Amino acid sequence: MSERMTFLPRADVLDFEELLRLCQVFVKHGVKRLRITGGEPLVRRDIGPFFEELGQWLHHPEQQGTLEELTLTTNGSRLALYAQTLFQAGVRRVNVSLDTLDDARFTRITRRGKLSATLEGIRAAREVGLAVRVNAVAMAGVNEDEFDAMLAWCGEISADLCLIETMPMGDTGEDRTARYLPLSNVKADLARRWTLEPLADRTGGPARYMRVAETGQRIGFITPMSHNFCATCNRVRLSCTGQLYTCLGHEDGVDLRAILRSGGDDAAILAGIQAAIDRKPLAHDFMLGSKPGEVAGPVRHMSVTGG
Repeated sequence: MSERMTFLPRADVLDFEELLRLCQVFVKHGVKRLRITGGEPLVRRDIGPFFEELGQWLHHPEQQGTLEELTLTTNGSRLALYAQTLFQAGVRRVNVSLDTLDDARFTRITRRGKLSATLEGIRAAREVGLAVRVNAVAMAGVNEDEFDAMLAWCGEISADLCLIETMPMGDTGEDRTARYLPLSNVKADLARRWTLEPLADRTGGPARYMRVAETGQRIGFITPMSHNFCATCNRVRLSCTGQLYTCLGHEDGVDLRAILRSGGDDAAILAGIQAAIDRKPLAHDFMLGSKPGEVAGPVRHMSVTGG
């Protein structure tokens, strides 16, 4: 996020009834996995009943279609409050965004967050039986000295670790060229101290996994800058305003909120979804420019699309 953000009026954001209806159309027509992201989804009022409603589709697929998995990406700050609710709803794994294990550094990166709250959320998730993947954006000059410690800690709590290259989305006032850290270099460095075993695991998403022999857990690498993964990506993203994006690296989208609020039926919604899928690009356009801080990519911030 930029330091200076303009936030939306509440009326512009899809309510839970609208979200459920769109999810219903997706699932009825073949989508088998739903991930709820943000912003931070657990700050929304009545998020518990929303997950419970979606979870019914896991337990009674004959009513909605075959939903095989319901997952969550969170910053963990409210995960301790909702871990049990999520598990009872049918969630079995969560992704937690955590770029550092250093308390002062965590506050500096998040601007106002408390590391203790996120760590407590992760502990609560593991205690109720949720699998955890820790997502860390690898940033030169910020957290590149912590990857060994994070890998060891994830082994201790039986969590996977996924490292992500910084993505040039929107002008945040940061010098992206100064923060960019190729994960090929990180992996080679880690391999000097850890036994990284290749895995064939594929999720339809961007991560490429290896097994860490010393811990038994996985480490994933998401490389939008150094290695294009688009050929195997089957993800689409629905923003909180109803924009359907088929690629993080493109501006092209379809406005499903307009279809919903103009009285469109499910067939009209499906037509909008199909129009977006038909235009899903072959590759993304992320690129770091030749000048300091210059980027070539979507002008929207990541926070506009969702994590």
